[in-house]
Amino acid sequence: MALHDARPTPVGSRRTIELDSRESLRLLGSVSFGRIVFTQHALPTIRPVNHILDRDDIVIRTHAAAALTSRTGQARGPGVVVAYEADTIDPDTHLGWSVVVTGYAHLVTDPAELARYQRLLHPWAERTMDHAVRIRPDLVTGLRLAATDA
Repeated sequence: MALHDARPTPVGSRRTIELDSRESLRLLGSVSFGRIVFTQHALPTIRPVNHILDRDDIVIRTHAAAALTSRTGQARGPGVVVAYEADTIDPDTHLGWSVVVTGYAHLVTDPAELARYQRLLHPWAERTMDHAVRIRPDLVTGLRLAATDA
């Protein structure tokens, strides 16, 4: 984007409000799209994905050739450390919220559980997504960008 195409910052000040983990997870569950961050070849990688929240766990679907699938499928012990971010920020007012969850990702291997996620979570891309990954949150942080009260 060229500098002259950028939208001007709206007039008015904003403040950040820290959210507790319960409110952060509630907001995360209110949207269906986020970004997963994991390590690939020792470098951070970000992928946009759709998700569901299931008893405070984030579940995404993926395919057999995906880098994350192979990482979580090979993991022993606690799983693979990932971060997951979702937000809703108004492009004009710059008000909204952002939530980041850090935790361990595991490939869902139970056939009944996998079938359940396949019924509940429909990929946006036209691709066979025959795997599911569950992220168990260990650290949940959130913030709200709000207008400063006059």
